[in-house]
Amino acid sequence: MLRIITQQTEAQTELRRICDRTHDDAIVHKEATVREVLQAVKRQGDKALLHYTEEFDQQTLTPDQLRVSGSELDAAYQQISKELLTAIQVACRNIEAFHRQRVPKSWVQFGDDDIVLGKRYTPVDRAGMYVPGGRASYPSTVLMNAIPAKVAKVPRLVMVTPPGPDKAINPAVLVAAQEAGVQEIYRIGGAQAIAALAYGTETIPKVDVITGPGNIYVTLAKKLVYGTVGIDSLAGPSEVLIIADGAANPVHVAADLLAQAEHDPLAAAILISTDPQLAKQVQGEVERQLQDHPRRLLTEKAIAHYGLIIVVESLDAAAELSNEFAPEHLELEVAEPWDLLEKIRHAGAIFLGSATPEAVGDYLAGPNHTLPTSGAARYASALGVETFMKHSSLIQYSPTALQKAAWAIQALAQAEGLPSHADSVRLRTEDESL
Repeated sequence: MLRIITQQTEAQTELRRICDRTHDDAIVHKEATVREVLQAVKRQGDKALLHYTEEFDQQTLTPDQLRVSGSELDAAYQQISKELLTAIQVACRNIEAFHRQRVPKSWVQFGDDDIVLGKRYTPVDRAGMYVPGGRASYPSTVLMNAIPAKVAKVPRLVMVTPPGPDKAINPAVLVAAQEAGVQEIYRIGGAQAIAALAYGTETIPKVDVITGPGNIYVTLAKKLVYGTVGIDSLAGPSEVLIIADGAANPVHVAADLLAQAEHDPLAAAILISTDPQLAKQVQGEVERQLQDHPRRLLTEKAIAHYGLIIVVESLDAAAELSNEFAPEHLELEVAEPWDLLEKIRHAGAIFLGSATPEAVGDYLAGPNHTLPTSGAARYASALGVETFMKHSSLIQYSPTALQKAAWAIQALAQAEGLPSHADSVRLRTEDESL
């Protein structure tokens, strides 16, 4: 059952515990395993890739089975309903339209003395996307990772995802990948898939950026290959925090909490309310909706360990607790959500009003659902077009501009004990031909 807390200090303690729920001693052992996998794939390529796939996933593959074939991609369209295909296409349009507004623009500025400064944005050459399998299939994750890369004009998109028991990939995932513009799909998962993307193998190309969520082994692998490649973030278990006043519908609030809890036993579902009566109603409604839940066992575990209801005296107090937690998803189910928004400083995505459940953002609205977790919203943002781009500074000085700036550059170079830096300017400005 969801616990109800009314004491501020207890609430802060519980929120810290939930935020730190993935920090345990077992991670040290898991990291050692991941290091071994990474090094083996780096040295042995496909051989190690196939070995660990058999060891960890009980899947026996040959090198020619790694890449999903064209016939499988074509067949996937026949295996999903027309309604689902249309939904995928609608989501594609919305996600692409939103991310097109986010494309950074190169710029050049012409100053005095013919000084030219600017920034030039270019996409990476290759992007790799990890799409989890396991408990469920995630076509929405495909769209959220691939479409920003396509909008950024990344020339080569590569996707990896673990296969099912029959070595097949979920057809909805394959269709979503094709609709989003992914050219290459490989049936491989786990830390070994991240290693393949980071280092390349005989079959899977090395990429420049790896995005997408996964289990703890995938997350640790991304952490360890960072620097060899870029990554989007270190995604932890998902979380939602709902701020609700007395006007909120307890049935809807309970459904939104369960929508988060059904993801994973480590998912966090938190309600902060100014209304004690609503808190009790939501507590009961969660129990009622759990009775016939198809994922009841998993969802109950999440609710029991990382579900929480906090009763506070004011919306200001609710906002402050939320800012301390910095949730991945924040729902403002209050009468005046835009007023409360002014008090929110940290959140991955913010859903305003009673008609905007998190599922709207998860699937269709357009903003990205790959978001910072475990308090990272204090300093990080959603995956976007910028994840797949980098910028170069542009600098051009005229001879006149260099003459005027020479004294300052030389003074700074000499202060740092770098005489050749100073000479590189002095020799130019002393040259009569300038």
